[in-house]
Amino acid sequence: MTENTPIQIVLVTGPSGAGRSSAINFLEDFGFEAIDNLPLRLLPRLLDGPGADRPMALGIDARNRDFSTGALMDVIDTLSGRGDVALNVLYLDCASDVLLRRFSETRRRHPLAPVETPEQGIQRENDLLRSVRDRADSLIDTSEMNVHQLRAEIERLFVTDAKALLAVTLQSFSYKRGLPRALDMAFDCRFLRNPYWVPALRALNGQDAAVAEHVAADPRYGPFFDKVLDLTRMLLPAYKAEGKSHLTIGFGCTGGQHRSVTIVEAMGKTLAEDGWPVSIRHREMERRRAET
Repeated sequence: MTENTPIQIVLVTGPSGAGRSSAINFLEDFGFEAIDNLPLRLLPRLLDGPGADRPMALGIDARNRDFSTGALMDVIDTLSGRGDVALNVLYLDCASDVLLRRFSETRRRHPLAPVETPEQGIQRENDLLRSVRDRADSLIDTSEMNVHQLRAEIERLFVTDAKALLAVTLQSFSYKRGLPRALDMAFDCRFLRNPYWVPALRALNGQDAAVAEHVAADPRYGPFFDKVLDLTRMLLPAYKAEGKSHLTIGFGCTGGQHRSVTIVEAMGKTLAEDGWPVSIRHREMERRRAET
């Protein structure tokens, strides 16, 4: 972000039970710095402090102790007049009967009617937020939405690079040291020819061209790589549509130096060319470097 680029700020508000917290979490997945239940008096200090250069999603809750409709409208007016801020007020709305059903299903008390009926709290909050709703730049009615539909709508409104929303990590590893944690999928490469048994290649790793050529010369390499790539290409859009923001795929071999590294490097290059954000880790090589 350049010095002349306004900071994108999304103020997220709406009645309790309409999905405000979920919306903030989704915006955080999409790269926004997310802060929920922010006291209004702290907002100017936050924007003028160091590091205020990322897009922000700020949750404003009627339960905040310094909340008032007038104070929030003053904040909206102030931010709208700043040339260094691109403000969008996002209002999560919901029909009163649906809100009542949601509170009944979860057996929660309404935060604005802790000793009264949920109906009274819902009416009180709607009255309190009516002028804010009228001022909203974006309004999402969640009455008939599930969380996946809400995520998709927020993505449509606030994200320009949809493919970049799902990050892919590819990791090589040695089966002798066990599976890495947090893998979503793992593939075993130990059936491929092993460069370890070639004296000239033993000290090298899968990032070296000679090792990669040796592994790729195995007649089973091409069909295996193509099938895994086809599977991955099919799954990535499906996982993104499901709302997943990160996918980790592991490739293992005996020592985690040759075959698995070769596959990870080739797969990472291909997926990056497809436009997916890819990060690569070679667990055993990292361990070896840390020990030297």
